[in-house]
Amino acid sequence: MPRARKALETVESGTAIVKSTRSIHELTPREIVEELERYIIGQHAAKRSVAIALRNRWRRQQVPDALREEIMPSNIILIGPTGVGKTEIARRLAKLANAPFVKVEASKFTEVGYVGRDVDSMIRDLCDIAVNTLKAQRTAEVQEKARANAEERILDILVPPPRHQSAPFPVETESKTDEGGESTRDRFREWLEEGKLDKRVLEVDVPTDSFPSLQVLGPFSPEDMGINLQDLFGNIMPKKFKKRRMTVAEAREILTQEEASKLIDMDSTVREAIRRMEDSGIIFIDEIDKIAGNHGSGGGPDVSREGVQRDLLPIVEGSTVMTKYGMVKTDHVLFIASGAFYNSKPSDLIPELQGRFPIRVELDSLTEDDFVKILTLPQNALLKQYTALLETEGVHLTFTDDAIREIARTATQVNDEVENIGARRLHTVLTTLLEDILFDVPDKIENHEPTITAEMVRAKLNSIVKNRDLSRYIL
Repeated sequence: MPRARKALETVESGTAIVKSTRSIHELTPREIVEELERYIIGQHAAKRSVAIALRNRWRRQQVPDALREEIMPSNIILIGPTGVGKTEIARRLAKLANAPFVKVEASKFTEVGYVGRDVDSMIRDLCDIAVNTLKAQRTAEVQEKARANAEERILDILVPPPRHQSAPFPVETESKTDEGGESTRDRFREWLEEGKLDKRVLEVDVPTDSFPSLQVLGPFSPEDMGINLQDLFGNIMPKKFKKRRMTVAEAREILTQEEASKLIDMDSTVREAIRRMEDSGIIFIDEIDKIAGNHGSGGGPDVSREGVQRDLLPIVEGSTVMTKYGMVKTDHVLFIASGAFYNSKPSDLIPELQGRFPIRVELDSLTEDDFVKILTLPQNALLKQYTALLETEGVHLTFTDDAIREIARTATQVNDEVENIGARRLHTVLTTLLEDILFDVPDKIENHEPTITAEMVRAKLNSIVKNRDLSRYIL
């Protein structure tokens, strides 16, 4: 069996690729790098810088209070061509970091006064994520209690309580107990727990969103101005309910969410979420090179680029932003920026913004050997993805070592001759290579264990690679 096939069939167990269950604050920089290497090939300098920055967030929490406020995060700017792993580092950090995290595109922001989003919205987005994440955690903690309360409400609908509960003495009802002494409500509760009533239809009172939809000051929404409509109109307009017909299973889910929201103290949740965001929040600003331009370039479609940079200065340095949850400080939020800088360079940023990103890391272009590793080693490797897709239809696809090397060589050649888009070229090459198999399954394919060889790769791709004009459109 080829080594590549063995790599694809390796069961993810043991100490080699075991996933750490510890929080990010308990991981050392070396362990953070090891976690990132499970998904990202190469770029050790970027991984080390990010790992040190994350660890410093925990270290800052351990110093005395008097000095803690003076320790500012060391913001990072990642420099490198497209497709080398800058955005992938951000995606994996979002899953790895036990902290509020948001990824934004710098090209979407405009200077204040122009149509578009202002830079303050990234802080509001981060605040929303922090509150929603903590709310989800606390909802999970009270899920069992909320589910029990929801089932009691369903039982109240299925078996209404006696009307004489307020009487000063007990009143016997015919439906209270049966011949065996078992109450009807207890019997229905057993059926409900066993799932025998899940398909039964009943009417449930559910709240409706009756808040008005406002458009204020043209392109600016109330959320963009830090206004919470729910709090603004919640006390003025009474909550409205409407009856909906649904199954017991659907009612259990809806009522469980409603009961969980009653059990959560939102005031303390918001305060804790804001504290977490201010102490350990992370914002990844992608495509920052798109707002770098020649100083004093005058008018044109890019007139607001330098204005966006000036608007970013107080946010990155530390300021107070109004959100719908209250005032939020950005002094200790960690900013990680990235950009390809094809048509510009980091020095094209205004000097003040350059100073806000003291750590610069240059990412390396990917080589043919890197492509081979990308195809086979990560947990989400492309070959593993395509193999898993075809396994769903009973086709066991394998690749020889020579075929993997040929795919990597082809991707490298096209990147050199046409346009260097990094590892994204592997997607186009593999899609073109496997097009016939992906289309014919499951109708016409006879061989349910096809093996991709180097000869097959060359036969399928060589004509396209040699025709430079054609490869521009296909690869």
